[in-house]
Amino acid sequence: MSARNIGKEIIQGLKEIKAWKRGELKLKTHTVEMPKAADVPAIRKRLGLSQPEFAGFMGVSIGTLRNWEQERREPQGPARALLLVASKQPVAVRAALADAKSVSRSKTRRARAERYPVSTRPKAA
Repeated sequence: MSARNIGKEIIQGLKEIKAWKRGELKLKTHTVEMPKAADVPAIRKRLGLSQPEFAGFMGVSIGTLRNWEQERREPQGPARALLLVASKQPVAVRAALADAKSVSRSKTRRARAERYPVSTRPKAA
């Protein structure tokens, strides 16, 4: 593996910017199609999540999610970026959600154990 020279890369980038400003160079551009409200139901269904689960994942209210799904509103900013990740990498998103759920469950168990030491825990019915 060759070592990168970050300093040289930065200087080269600055030279390219100067050349572009003078009109001597055309820079590469990439267009990224961001998900729209019309894409939200398909993304949610591909992840296999209910509306409440998906709203929780997105960090929005169920009402906001429904407004997106019914195309009354468009997702904005970070929500669109998270939708893009969910649409392009659903397996990674499902794995992250599964990890988050297991951490959440273990924290709940730990908190319950701290509140109710073994000798004083309520008996299960």
